[in-house]
Amino acid sequence: MFDSMLTELPRIRPYRTRRSSSWDRTGGNRDRLMIAPEDTVTLLDVKGAGRITHIWMTSACREPDHLRKTLLKMYWDGETEPSVIVPLGDFFGMGHATTKTFVSLPLVMAPSDGHGFNCYFPMPYSKGARIDVECQTFTHEVMLYYYIDYEELPEMESDIGRFHAQWRRQNPTDGIDDENMTGHTLNHGGKNLTGEGNYVILEAQGQGHYVGCHLDVDNLRTRPYPMNTYRETNWFGEGDDMIFIDGDRWPPTLHGTGTEDYFNLGWGFQEPFSSPFFGVTMTGRDESGKISAYHFHILDPIRFQKSIRVTIEHGHANRRSDDYSSTAYWYQLEPHQPFDILPVEDRLPRPGSLAQETSHAPNA
Repeated sequence: MFDSMLTELPRIRPYRTRRSSSWDRTGGNRDRLMIAPEDTVTLLDVKGAGRITHIWMTSACREPDHLRKTLLKMYWDGETEPSVIVPLGDFFGMGHATTKTFVSLPLVMAPSDGHGFNCYFPMPYSKGARIDVECQTFTHEVMLYYYIDYEELPEMESDIGRFHAQWRRQNPTDGIDDENMTGHTLNHGGKNLTGEGNYVILEAQGQGHYVGCHLDVDNLRTRPYPMNTYRETNWFGEGDDMIFIDGDRWPPTLHGTGTEDYFNLGWGFQEPFSSPFFGVTMTGRDESGKISAYHFHILDPIRFQKSIRVTIEHGHANRRSDDYSSTAYWYQLEPHQPFDILPVEDRLPRPGSLAQETSHAPNA
């Protein structure tokens, strides 16, 4: 993969490199936007064919959880329904309205403490592109610095998909009453032979390919398991990933074996780890509390011709009741099935958020 990237680097192409950024038009050093509550600002609005190659942002706000309250929206080719609508922090690879330093191929949260947001997903368009940021904080403005680097192209091929990203949440998932239940019974009892009740990461119509997600779980069980349990830790996993393609019912085209297995891990979310394609950015404490993990299908995109439904069980046979949220990334040919996002009050992380809020901006 990296050899291919370097091999293509010497190729000269008839493209023009452009940038939209928050530089101070007065010549001073206030290279930022101040976005008031309920305001929407446009970061990029261009016409013609092109491709966004890199996005960098950093932000700050005196109000907690602004990374969930601030929305990033993207529109391609004059569409009226956004192809991307995701909270700002979640778009760059991590949930819970917080940041951590991690490195993947398409998304990076860079030091300090993950406040340097980077996206390298290519975002092509044939007639134009618009990127908006909508501030839904309650009282305080958001400070935003940004670069959006893009190329102007003579034309865009007809078989090139458009970039999409969607945020979802189920809080809590619909589990069973586990009062006085042992961990072994909870994790191994019951059956799921339909996929009904699974947590849905993505549901899309059309032709394209799914390129990954990050899943963010707040483990809500606070009671200890009874003695002689399957695990001493408060294990929330055992949920199989099930991906239904082109209308198939049961079994799904792709059926996995467990929550951490889908994220290419083994035996739980025990330690922080990042790699180009998968990683764990938050582990919680003994797998209790807040967990965040990502898996990007860069070399192994999951292709669909008519539809796709990416799901995962919340505990074996959907027996756990936890706070699940996720951001899915995919490419498809337009038009796409319109989707919306929950109101700001329903997006906030639960009390005990680990959000790293600052009252000042980095020295950008």
